[in-house]
Amino acid sequence: MRILVLADIHANWTALSAIRETYDACLVLGDLVEYGVQPIECIEWVRDHATAVIRGNHDHSVAQRVPPPTGSGLRGLSGATRQHHWNILTPSHLKFLSRLPVSQTLELDGLRFHLVHATPRDPMDEYLATDAESWKVRLAGIDADFVLVGHTHLQFHLDLGRLQLVNPGSVGQPRDGNPLAAYAIIENGKVELKRVEYDIDAAVRALREVNLPADILDLAESILRTGGRP
Repeated sequence: MRILVLADIHANWTALSAIRETYDACLVLGDLVEYGVQPIECIEWVRDHATAVIRGNHDHSVAQRVPPPTGSGLRGLSGATRQHHWNILTPSHLKFLSRLPVSQTLELDGLRFHLVHATPRDPMDEYLATDAESWKVRLAGIDADFVLVGHTHLQFHLDLGRLQLVNPGSVGQPRDGNPLAAYAIIENGKVELKRVEYDIDAAVRALREVNLPADILDLAESILRTGGRP
């Protein structure tokens, strides 16, 4: 079985549509929305193609109408695009986001997969990258062959002995210095971390078509073009 693993799409349809893999199952690890400005296409693709999808912190904020943050940096970008999302998303889109589970465990091809956006201790907010010992503590009570996570926008694969941990990286807004859209393929129990080029100019044009503050637009463009941290 060939499993496509996606995370942190962040309303970047240009990036998502560049992933042309064949797959038998698709697992999506949250944050379909915010930072980008094409949430409808991303939500509808996930709704139509995902075998399982869980909630990320940005999905939660949009669906629950959490007041948009203000200021500069990523908080400002999140707030500006959240308001744009509310202007264009339908009740059906918001209902889809609101009904996403916080975590999910399922079996595929005889293997157990546990899906959570951040960590089991704090499913939507805790940032934890490649510290294997910290992950072992977080995953002590998880019965699975694979734990799949997102949230950090960093692509990695850790073999922790009794299970494997995979973060496919961010489809729509990588922050590891590589601007290519990131994802993972799991086939016959083997993990392949992958990247694909996409039309970043088109993604930037989509941002420019929305009335975002100039400093927020500059930040969003910089992250897309460099894959860098703000």
